Amino acid sequence: MSSTPPPLVALPTSKERKYDRQLRLWAASGQAALEDAHVLLLNSGSGVTGIEALKNLVLPGVGSFTILDSAIVTEADLGVNFFLDDDCLGGYRAEHCCRLLNELNPDVKGHAITEPVESFIAKQDALRPYTLILTLAPVDPSILHTIRSHAQSYSTPVFYIHCIGFYAHFSLLLPPAFPIVDTHPDSSSTTDLRLLTPWPDLINFAREKTQALETMSDHDHGHVPYVLLLLHYLEGWKATHDGNAPGTYKEKSEFRETVRAAARTDDENFDEAVAAVLKSLNPPTPSSAVRDVLSAPECQNPARDSPSFWLIANAIVTFLSSHGNQLPLPGAVPDMKSQSNDYIALQNIYKAKARRDIAEVTASVRSLEKQLGRPTSVPDSEIEAFCKGAAHVKLVRGHPFHVLEAQKLPKFGDRAGWAVNAMQDPESGLLIYVAFLAWDLFVASHSDGDLMGAPRMPGLKDVQDDEEKVVGTAEKIVDAVINEAGTFIEEPGYSEVKEGVAKVVKEL
Repeated sequence: MSSTPPPLVALPTSKERKYDRQLRLWAASGQAALEDAHVLLLNSGSGVTGIEALKNLVLPGVGSFTILDSAIVTEADLGVNFFLDDDCLGGYRAEHCCRLLNELNPDVKGHAITEPVESFIAKQDALRPYTLILTLAPVDPSILHTIRSHAQSYSTPVFYIHCIGFYAHFSLLLPPAFPIVDTHPDSSSTTDLRLLTPWPDLINFAREKTQALETMSDHDHGHVPYVLLLLHYLEGWKATHDGNAPGTYKEKSEFRETVRAAARTDDENFDEAVAAVLKSLNPPTPSSAVRDVLSAPECQNPARDSPSFWLIANAIVTFLSSHGNQLPLPGAVPDMKSQSNDYIALQNIYKAKARRDIAEVTASVRSLEKQLGRPTSVPDSEIEAFCKGAAHVKLVRGHPFHVLEAQKLPKFGDRAGWAVNAMQDPESGLLIYVAFLAWDLFVASHSDGDLMGAPRMPGLKDVQDDEEKVVGTAEKIVDAVINEAGTFIEEPGYSEVKEGVAKVVKEL
């Protein structure tokens, strides 16, 4: 579509060829984050789900992984884990799985720890080296408590994964504040041309290139960048509307027709301008998600040991206050019908403004670092990435997952009323979740005497007796949720809920 010559394309490196698909999905920044990660797998039960999860991290190139598993390979493992064969019998499952996982990708470093999980996590700072912890059910509640405490203290994300046959659920523990800069927004939402708030360089360039618009040759008329066309016609609109740009949908529609009427035959650039009116004539104000970040206490009052994100966010607040509530300009210009020289000049104007904005934010960050008495530690690359993606940053507030304890039924809190309604809908999946909760409560209440107090899964000794216990626990959870919600379920709905949860438990 553009008449500008294509840029020189460098041949992809061997690494880019190897990871081509995922680089397209999460870009170089996502790949770098993956390669910097060290994942700890606390494996238990059959261990299949955890090993499969690691396989799907090893193939795209996770930096390192460690398997913590003291289990010995048995015949039962050979039937469910394709990383194990007859030669592995009697050996440590962690060591054999680690060796074979390493063969999948030589870029990845794998480690195996065969020490019992109880003694390993009891060591001081044993969990500190890991950036992500995968925990597989069944797990003793005391171990989950330790993991949760560590995760909250050191902001380490934790996945608790529970998979039985074709059913599975997981809980995710995130840090109390989990900010995300690179949110990978849709490309159509990232264009920021600042047509309603142009700066002097852009205004002067637009006037220079459109001052003789009506008398241009057809060729030149059809190659004026649409950004400059919109700025040109915006000036004319403002002159007849008390200096105001089109704001309502009706006004934008009228303005669009004004631009359309000025086109000559086959003016693709005017078609581009008409198509860009509704999405480009919007004030560059922060979204609600961005305002949540900038109003967060961590942003308003950063501390000496605050993560870099909050220092940059604080600098963005300062930038907004001095630029009419406008975020730093990203600086990217979309492809458009244009002469090569005009397009390059337009790109340079936007890039120069973006560099000035980044420099201003950087100066605020350095001033804040000095004020807090911390070294110059925020990388320039992080400041630049934040400024370019400032319109799309997000903040996720993590909550600690609930650790079930023996004889203590879970609480649903303010979601109890919703849960009562959801249990009556077979498609909601809540009865499956209740069955998993009952399963976890059974594990919390039963240990395997043959395995030094390790948690025992239902059905390993007396299938019928264990099944009755889990069904009974699930029914108690249903009644507890109903009582917590302060409501009731009339027959036959109540019986159907009980029958439904019993059916799921038996399928587990």
